[in-house]
Parts: sequence; C-alpha cells; structure tokens
Amino acid sequence: MYINGEWVKTNQVFEVNNPATGEKVDAVYFVGKEETDWAIQAAENAFPQWAALTAEQRSSYLWRIVEKLREKKEEMAQIITKEMGKTIHHARQEVASTMAFFQWYAEEARRIYGDIIPSSAANKRLQVILQPVGVVGAITPWNFPLSMAARKLGPALATGCTVILKPSKEAPLSSVALFKIFDEIALPKGVANLVIGQSGPIANTLMNSKIVKKISFTGSTEVGKVLIAQSAQTVKRVSMELGGHAPFIVFDDADIDLAVEGLIRSKFGSNGQQCVCPNRIYVQEGIYLEFAEKLKEKVQNIRVGNGLDEQNEMGPLVYEEAIEKVQEQVDDAVRLGACVLNGGKRLLGGSYSSGYFYAPTVLSEVTDNMLITREETFGPVIPLLKFRSEEEVVERANDIEYGLASYFYTKDLSRMYRVSEQLDYGMVGVNDAIPFAVQAPFGGVKESGIGREGGKYGLDDYLETKMISVQI
Repeated sequence: MYINGEWVKTNQVFEVNNPATGEKVDAVYFVGKEETDWAIQAAENAFPQWAALTAEQRSSYLWRIVEKLREKKEEMAQIITKEMGKTIHHARQEVASTMAFFQWYAEEARRIYGDIIPSSAANKRLQVILQPVGVVGAITPWNFPLSMAARKLGPALATGCTVILKPSKEAPLSSVALFKIFDEIALPKGVANLVIGQSGPIANTLMNSKIVKKISFTGSTEVGKVLIAQSAQTVKRVSMELGGHAPFIVFDDADIDLAVEGLIRSKFGSNGQQCVCPNRIYVQEGIYLEFAEKLKEKVQNIRVGNGLDEQNEMGPLVYEEAIEKVQEQVDDAVRLGACVLNGGKRLLGGSYSSGYFYAPTVLSEVTDNMLITREETFGPVIPLLKFRSEEEVVERANDIEYGLASYFYTKDLSRMYRVSEQLDYGMVGVNDAIPFAVQAPFGGVKESGIGREGGKYGLDDYLETKMISVQI
C-alpha cells in the first residue's frame, strides 16, 4: 500500500495469478478499515496545500507522470497482460490511453474557468469560481486497471483534489506500478494514496467518512446502487460508470464488411470483458445470412492463447466464475433454440489446460427471451438477432435498463441522425465500433451511470461552484 508517501506492509498477503497460466505473478498487501482511515486522514491533511498550488504547478506533476509512463510503457503493458490476461497489443493500447488521460488533464488543469455575472444592483459585483470538492475515493475495475485509474486520477489531481484509489484485487499490480511513478516524481505526501483489499471494509469506510466528499466508481450496476444508497448518509457526490448491454445494429444498407470488422474489434478486444462491448447484435433480415456467414469465417480464424504471445488476438477470461457465467448464457440460448456457429465452449487441453480460455463464439437465431439478451455478457460471445424495421429495432434496443454504449451501421444520412437521437444511450457509434476518445465524454444513462468521465466534462464532478457577491 502507498499511504501518505510511504509504502506500507501488513500481515495479510494476496497473490495475483496470471489467468492464462495460473502462475503467480506477484503479491500485494491487503488493508482494511484502519489503513483506509489512515489514507483518508493523509488525503485530508494534504488537501489544503495541493489545492493552493497554481494550475501550472499541478499540471507540471501530471506532465512528469506522462514522461515516466512513456519511459516504462512496455513494462506497464507486460504487467497488465500478466495480471488480467488481455493481449499485449491491447495492453499497449491501454498504456497509451493512460498517458493520454494524464496528458489531457495536465493541459486542461489550466482551463478551469469561472464567470463574471452582470448584477441587478449597481453596487454589487457577482462572480462564480470553481474549487476542488476535496478528498475523493476512486474505485476501479480489473478490465482496464491502468487507464481507469488514470481517467479518475487525472481530473482529480488537475482540479486540486486529493485521492484514495482502490483498484480491483484481481488486477492491482498496474496500480502499484503507477504509484511507484508517483513516488519517483515526488508527488507531495498524501495527495494520492493506494489501498488494496476486500471491497467491503474499504468501500464502507470511504462511504461512511464525512471527510471523503466524492466517490468515483466503475463497476457493476448492482454495486453502484449500493454505493449510491450509502452516499445519502453523508450527501456525498458520486460519479458512477456502471454496467452496459450495448446494442449493435446493422441495417440492410450498411457496409457489411465494415460492420463485421468493427464488431470483432469491439467484442473481442478485451476478450469480451468490457462494459461497452456489443452484446445484442441486431441484423436486418435481408442481410442476416450473409452477415452471419462472413462473421463466422472471421471468428474461426481468431488466435486464442497467452496474451504475452505477439501472435495471439484474444487471451483468457479473468477467473473461473467468468467462464461459468458465459457458459450458463450460451447453454440457456441453445436450449431455447439458438444455433452455435462457432465456439460455444471452454477451451481445454494443451496450452489451455491451466488458464481460463473460452472459444470466441457466435450464436445465430437468438431471441429476446434468452438470458444473453437481458443480462450483461462479460465474455467472447456474439448473439445474432433478426429485425425487420427501423422502428422495431430502436424499440427493442431501448427496451432494457442499461444505457451506456450503442452502435449502428448504415449508409443513409437521414437515418444516421434519426437513430442517433432515438437511441437511449449515453454514447452512440455510427459506423464506428470504437467511438471513445480521451477528449470526449464517457458515461451512460438509465441504470448505466451518473456523470461523465473524459474530456472537459470529466472535470465537472471534481469541482464545486461557488458564487461570490461583493457589495461596493
């Protein structure tokens, strides 16, 4: 653990194993309520001095983080692949994204503006200033362990907040490596603190603390709802990036090859373990068979194996329970009439014998009454559903509690605008399966979240708006 500028040891050690091989990668020290309270106090003590720095001074620290990440980018990518399994190619992309977040907020720190408001009284002057909310608790997932930390730490540090970061215990090593960088650049003590351990004791301590003014959480909708309820006790500000069940719509006038390529990139990039993954693939009935055949041909050629092998395109799932959930959804779909075009089972034997590998899977003849169309799928399964009309597919796509990401493919310009506005999602990719960028807002509607991360919008939830009226 890294608390108040010091590396801390405890009596509880947790091993992190490579999901591709089962081998031990490293170990971390677990903490609980006592150490989390210590981290909160350290962040509170550091806040006045950190908030009082000029934007340029805080920005200079973020730039130094970027420089160190650039020096260590291959080392960081290797750590990500070993701890959570994604291919080294995608791990390198994640490190690049991490650098982009810190760089963006290093620049954006200097653009936190206020306002002068015309007064209704001649002897008054009104102004609005933006100030950091204070101590922030940030809770990140295992699927993007480094970039999700950067997406929270970047804006928090840029605005003048101090932070306690709790990464997932499944993939904490990249966060440890990031905090070693913080240590190397001499980030002031207490500004950023790292706590790893079981979720309950740490999260409950953060939520119950009156010192912690904001929680930023990325994870499941179920856990997010619990945290939102807990936040009411201290009227704590929350940012929630929660679950998704993204529709991917292919209209009959679409470029089929482009849609197939985009679907494969988006779905299998992190072995299907992303909240923005396409989970319900609606294909208009006139092109359904052609699309299914082209997709099947491409998916059959995906190389699965240890993510450290440069030749592999897909790695393992993160743990045994992930395999079990994917298989449950596939078995339910087949029982109710779906056909397996490719995969549909765990990969066993040989190089797969020690890891959590699941075959890239395509299901056809999927219907709305199957589990896979209602529950988020965190695995490499593509379910294909038919639709007839635009009105029908928009209604079906929106008929779910999630509202994070959505995608559709068409060459019709009018439809591009019409469907984009009708889809009830926080993000829409039109002929674009990877629409996300550091300068753009990321977040959902409905039960997929509250608030936005990324771009200038990512600063908002770390700032308080203060009105000052001066009578002269």
